[in-house]
Amino acid sequence: MLDVTVIEDPAAAAASLDPKRAQLLAELAAGPASAAMLAGKVGLPRQKVNYHLKALERHGLVELAGERRKGNVTERLMRATAASYVISPLALASVQPDPDRFRDQLSARWMLALGARLVRDVGLLITGAAKARKRLATYALDGEVRFASAAERAAFIQELTAGVSALIRKYDAPDAEGGRDHRIVVAVHPTVKPTAAQPTVEDQPAPELNQ
Repeated sequence: MLDVTVIEDPAAAAASLDPKRAQLLAELAAGPASAAMLAGKVGLPRQKVNYHLKALERHGLVELAGERRKGNVTERLMRATAASYVISPLALASVQPDPDRFRDQLSARWMLALGARLVRDVGLLITGAAKARKRLATYALDGEVRFASAAERAAFIQELTAGVSALIRKYDAPDAEGGRDHRIVVAVHPTVKPTAAQPTVEDQPAPELNQ
């Protein structure tokens, strides 16, 4: 089972968004189960569960884990193909966000467009690397910082911009033969702290940076 799978096909995305099918995916991510075992957990008849499982299997979201005999019946044990799923903007290709339409480093919506492109591009790279049976060279950094004031946050952004820009100038080799282009995305946003009711966002929107 993969940790995360990116769903690029519109039909597969629609299948995964059905509430009952999403519930089945969650159950099968915890371990293999048959339609009969799942029926009580999701509150559906076994025949209906089988119907949903076949739809999920058709889109590659679940797979056969094995079979077992139970009386005169052979049960198919299914499992999720991933622990979690992310829907790529490719599933809505005609209306997917395009961060190249505008560049506004202080726009949260532009950051969202960058994030959508990141999901799309990395999803495509994962698919290609899997087909080629090659390891994908990526790097990600995640962290949190508490700023004492808006002025401190602004100073941090200035230093971050200068530092990343200097690294890009230092290592960029546009004329290198055999070189490969890489995209760098750096973002800064307020931390979302979920509550029992709904997520809340602390402080005011912070600036974002893309290089």
